[in-house]
Amino acid sequence: MRVCVIGTGYVGLVTGACLAHIGHDVVCIDNNEEKVKIMKSGQSPIFEPGLSDIMQSAINTGKIEFSTDLAAGVAHGEILFIAVGTPPLPTGESDTRYVEAVARGIGAHLDGGYKVIVNKSTVPIGSGDWVRMIVLDGIAERQNTLITAGGAPSYDNLAETTAKFDVVSNPEFLREGSAVSDTFNPDRIVLGGNSPRAIAMMQELYAPIVERKFAADPSLPPVPVLVTDLSSAEMIKYAANAFLATKISFINEVANICDRVGADVTQVAKGIGLDSRIGNKFLNAGIGWGGSCFPKDVSALIHTADDYGYETQLLKAAVSVNERQRLLAIEKLQQTLKILKGKTVGLLGLTFKPDTDDMRDAPALNVIEQLNRLGARVKAYDPIVSQTGMRHGLSGVLVETDAERLADGCDALVLVTEWQQFKNLEYAKMAQLMSHPVMIDGRNFLDPETMIRAGFQYVGIGR
Repeated sequence: MRVCVIGTGYVGLVTGACLAHIGHDVVCIDNNEEKVKIMKSGQSPIFEPGLSDIMQSAINTGKIEFSTDLAAGVAHGEILFIAVGTPPLPTGESDTRYVEAVARGIGAHLDGGYKVIVNKSTVPIGSGDWVRMIVLDGIAERQNTLITAGGAPSYDNLAETTAKFDVVSNPEFLREGSAVSDTFNPDRIVLGGNSPRAIAMMQELYAPIVERKFAADPSLPPVPVLVTDLSSAEMIKYAANAFLATKISFINEVANICDRVGADVTQVAKGIGLDSRIGNKFLNAGIGWGGSCFPKDVSALIHTADDYGYETQLLKAAVSVNERQRLLAIEKLQQTLKILKGKTVGLLGLTFKPDTDDMRDAPALNVIEQLNRLGARVKAYDPIVSQTGMRHGLSGVLVETDAERLADGCDALVLVTEWQQFKNLEYAKMAQLMSHPVMIDGRNFLDPETMIRAGFQYVGIGR
């Protein structure tokens, strides 16, 4: 099928590259000329394991192209994905101006052929009908038909006389760091819409993935496809992320109690995770969740509920617990080192999770801010940030090039991001380089006995 993906962030680029990999003809559109130039060369502008390889493969087979020409992309695609960012506003709402601009642009370039317009961006509930309205506005503006001798035509008549299209909601459930794998091995595919024709085209688009033709285990049953109305599909995305965020805040709350009563939260999590009704995922206690999805989506759902006169007490509590949890590393440092003024603290990891270069709403930023406020000298080492030289607006922190340079002269280390390579660092050597070999394990990622043997005073979360 012919596909156009508008927006090449994490979701758009991964979606476009993976659809090209399974055999569709894809054009990816972005208004950033430099970014398009990079992608044309086969390089990914973001760090995502496996993405560059499938991009190169799709370019070599002629299945994917990159362009700034929206008109050409709209003309090419039978299915048009809107995959632009919806960053949070200070009010907690999602900023939908980029979605609006793309929808209007699609309308301005629609021809008489039938198109399926897909909301892949995480948009407020009710955005399906809103996008349809904006597309129709774009059509009207192009043809200058809103004001006519007989008055302004209705949106329905306008759609019938100019272009045929339907809007579908197809929320993404990709995890940064494993987005390619998640695309080929999804837990489910959600399609929201009221047009059988549009739903059938989306099912055809995803058929190779549904049939596990590109799965890690092709013998698994077909991927479940849930077909809903537009609003329910949009709600599923928010509800899923809100539930996972709440689950993390719950185990962090339990960890804080464990700290006080002498229990080990890792054993508690294992025990409750064996209950099939609970499951063992997202039960890792630590210094809180961050990134581009959980904070934005939980906040947006709270704001939507407020708009309709409902107070989401549970979700607000999950956010409150998370905000407090980010300061737990500071409390642990103060309990261990007492006065932090004049001390040197090293951070192992900066990104909000491993296997990504994303620093958006990363807990490390809060830790850095508080350490600076308390007069500590802050150093950091991150496998991606240190390697690429990215600083993402970092201030008040010295980014080192390796873990041993980080440890040199430190009074304590804080493990902030659970990069797999941190399991196998030369901790005995690092301990010898430190002024005070203290390890605050903010993710309960390291083995306490191993760290003690290496010469560290080990402090975990809830253990």
